[in-house]
Amino acid sequence: MTPLRLFLVFFVCALCIACGNAPLRGAGDLGIVVERESGCVTLVDTSARAAYGRVCGLGDLSHAHAVFSRDARYAYVFGRDGGLTKVDLLAARIARRIVQSGNAIGGAISQNGRLVVAQNYVPGGIKAFDADTLDFVAEVPAEYAPGLFSKVVGLADAPGQRFAYALFDGGEIWVSDFSDPRHPTTRRFPAGRQPYDGLVTPDGRHYLAGLFGEDGVALLDLWRPDEGSRKILIGYGAHDEKMPVYKMPHLRGWALASGKAWLPAVGHNEVIALDAANWHQAARIPVRGQPVFVMARPDGRQVWVNFALPDNGKVDVIDTLNGRVMRRLEPGHAILHLEFTPRGEEVWLSARDDDKVTVLDTETFAPLATLPVPRPSGIFFTSRAHRIGF
Repeated sequence: MTPLRLFLVFFVCALCIACGNAPLRGAGDLGIVVERESGCVTLVDTSARAAYGRVCGLGDLSHAHAVFSRDARYAYVFGRDGGLTKVDLLAARIARRIVQSGNAIGGAISQNGRLVVAQNYVPGGIKAFDADTLDFVAEVPAEYAPGLFSKVVGLADAPGQRFAYALFDGGEIWVSDFSDPRHPTTRRFPAGRQPYDGLVTPDGRHYLAGLFGEDGVALLDLWRPDEGSRKILIGYGAHDEKMPVYKMPHLRGWALASGKAWLPAVGHNEVIALDAANWHQAARIPVRGQPVFVMARPDGRQVWVNFALPDNGKVDVIDTLNGRVMRRLEPGHAILHLEFTPRGEEVWLSARDDDKVTVLDTETFAPLATLPVPRPSGIFFTSRAHRIGF
């Protein structure tokens, strides 16, 4: 055997040994923490309560969202600059990145996992991409009147390869069917003044769009779209003084627990509870600030609430049995987001101004771990891969 051939044999053997010694990792308990200012994401292992990697070069993440592939290996990160980045969680690297618009705020993945769809401010509308390659597939411009295009908000996946979303400027809910991916069809429904966000219920049946320009919520039954949309919670704050809104509340965290839907009130220090059977108001729960995220623990026993300025260092926990705040926490400065582990025994909270993520036990509220992360904001776990509307 020649020296060169001998060298190649040893090299290949060494490479195989090195690969064999590389740690194997499942994807089911992984996640990402968005670093708001660096253009990076920190990769985390929820079982170990630890970071295991960092991926940079994702662009403007000042308002970012992420969804996951069906096998939970890939995160699709939507940046404010219109960037769409496919991150390989196991290899800890960028698999592909494109810039698909001038201004975007999030996206969704189809029921079958084959399409990734971005919602855009500029140009107004949605764009669909192949989940494997990020190649362009189709676009639905949000032209609500001749020559007038709307910012798109509240994009959520729905059964049947459909996507529901709201037009902030157009005051409408649109539902686009991508069963034929390159030729989507769209139905339009009235919503109300300035829908600011939207969500699909966990069973995929109802789409709700919160209204910023008026007190109320637009509701569309996706099982019976021919019945059209209707408004619920009309004038819920009509007799109260509405406070300035320092940060738009988010409906994306969707809280459905104890037979009720729990929503942030716009311009009020309250959480609104709706009876999920008839969509009538069931309760108004006073909280310590203007809610941003209202999120239910996976078993529905608790609802956790964070707040806009000047109360964004606080978190209230609502007991869903009696509809009252059961615990008041102050886990850090500028709590921007929270995420539960898949079965809800822990919650992870990003404290932007402390450069840390705090992990709490949801029964005892005891701190379990602290992860140093530069300017953390959104936290997204791979368990979202198997939930409708997340």
